Amino acid sequence: MSIPVTAIFDIGKTNKKFLLFNEGYEVVFEKSVALPEMLDEDGDPCEDINALTNWIKTTFEEAVKDHEFTIKYLNFSSYGASFVHLDNTGNLAAPLYNYLKKFPESVHQKFYFTYGNEHEIALATASPVLGNLNSGLQLYLLKQKKPDIFKKIKVSLHLPQYISYLFTGHFFSDITSIGSHTQLWDFRKQNYHTWVQKENLIELLPPIAPSNSVVDISFLGNKIKCGIGLHDSSAALIPYLKNFAEPFMLLSTGTWCISLNPFNHSPLTIKELEQDCLCYFSFEGKPVKASRLFSGHEHELQTKRLASHFNKVENYFNTVPYIPNQPTHDFQPDSNLSGYKNYEEAYHALVDSLIKKQVISSGLVLKNQPVKCIFVDGGFSKNNIFMNLMAKGFPSLQVYSTALAQASALGAALVINEHPKKSTNYFSMHQYKSQ
Repeated sequence: MSIPVTAIFDIGKTNKKFLLFNEGYEVVFEKSVALPEMLDEDGDPCEDINALTNWIKTTFEEAVKDHEFTIKYLNFSSYGASFVHLDNTGNLAAPLYNYLKKFPESVHQKFYFTYGNEHEIALATASPVLGNLNSGLQLYLLKQKKPDIFKKIKVSLHLPQYISYLFTGHFFSDITSIGSHTQLWDFRKQNYHTWVQKENLIELLPPIAPSNSVVDISFLGNKIKCGIGLHDSSAALIPYLKNFAEPFMLLSTGTWCISLNPFNHSPLTIKELEQDCLCYFSFEGKPVKASRLFSGHEHELQTKRLASHFNKVENYFNTVPYIPNQPTHDFQPDSNLSGYKNYEEAYHALVDSLIKKQVISSGLVLKNQPVKCIFVDGGFSKNNIFMNLMAKGFPSLQVYSTALAQASALGAALVINEHPKKSTNYFSMHQYKSQ
């Protein structure tokens, strides 16, 4: 007898995952791939959307044909700040531009001269000024600099909603994607910002549907309830919001380390914005104050340096034990590694430097809030040195690692199930105490 499952595509910048959850929300199948990037028309690296689309379609067809499982639900989570632009035939009108692509200064100046200074726009949209990471400005840039491409666009979909479209054939917008540092949404007016309307961009953005919406589809004769997709950071919060009532902060770690406090409803300040604070939306459409660090990316760069300098394999850090009270002098990204006796000492110094930044970043969303515990999920939750130094950095709070590395995928599964079970069975938690 086949196992009824919920299928989730969890699309990260580096790893793309396909997971099947049984009715107890245990992962019973997982497949992942890292796809090579392509170059856009400017020669800048970007996601190969055609390769991603083909992998998604092929992977799902294989899963449906596998008689060990019966797919009842399907949903998607993915990284944000990424638009897929389609023409009037439903084909790609432009590449999926990389959010790290340099934003032209001339366009930056024109936008803020026309629509208000940076602080005004940032405060209204609860988003720091981030260039292409403000995905709304990607549309503005195309209109200004690449009108031939812009004229071809009939609809612009955030990446999670594009993947949903592949299965449903319907265009949706989702508040978790719209609200994630896009500079599209005015948090005060609870509507698209004035600039979006004045540029007539709303006609390219589909109607907003609730994050728990489902569309009944048929795939190879199988009836499946298909979701509309979520921004991965908002999806990662869902398992916690459904299981813990006491105020908490979630540190979601990956390429970005994002501190999410769904219990902090104080308005963003200019000072917080300048330190990369912003607001996301929960799946219920409630603001979630957040702060971000590029720590996972920095960790990747620096561990490659350490491996090269000390003649170790790149993932050697996984074997390094935590040494309490390990003396660490200040680690800088371009520091001379010859000042360290060995890899172990240098690595402790690297993580210590990341934690010092994390204390400041997380402190922005913890300030004056009744939070008693911090949950850490994602890659760093399995890093013993990172977790011990986190506990040391937050001595007055309970710090837990949660073996919930699939938090985004699980959240996407929970939100569309008709009768999701409230259960902590899928949480494996370990408390770290300051030493």
